[in-house]
Amino acid sequence: MSTIIIYMSLHGCAEKAALILREFAPEKVDLVNLSLQDPPELDNYDTVIIGGSIHMGTIQGKIAGFCNEHEWELLTKRLGLYLCHMHEGDEAVQQFNDSFSKPLRDHAVAKGLFGGEFNLDKMGHNEKMLVKTALGVDHSITNINVKAIEGFGRVIFHLDKS
Repeated sequence: MSTIIIYMSLHGCAEKAALILREFAPEKVDLVNLSLQDPPELDNYDTVIIGGSIHMGTIQGKIAGFCNEHEWELLTKRLGLYLCHMHEGDEAVQQFNDSFSKPLRDHAVAKGLFGGEFNLDKMGHNEKMLVKTALGVDHSITNINVKAIEGFGRVIFHLDKS
């Protein structure tokens, strides 16, 4: 079975999640950061994992565009969807639902809310000022949920034997 993780990471959180997730895979997993690479052909993959993060209330446009453009093909794959975010509870669930179409969410065998981070060192001046002013965040915060990533990995990579 061949697997690819397609993600977009501006400040590194979705990439950290992809790297942690890959650690649980029993075999090689290809990684594609849409910030740096063109979208791949999906013909050679049985399992596709798509991940992104919330910026200014929405998932990155390249992830949304990729999902919209390839939805019919993604619906023929073993699919996992994950989101990096800083909200909790119902707000996090709503952001996930707003980020991925209902057909993709319903088809996905693994869905993950992996927490998030504010890495002020990787933000530009305007973004840093916005985070400080609007959210009162004046230092970097990491809230990545490794247990959620592990649970997702156990499902998507068939590690739970029931």
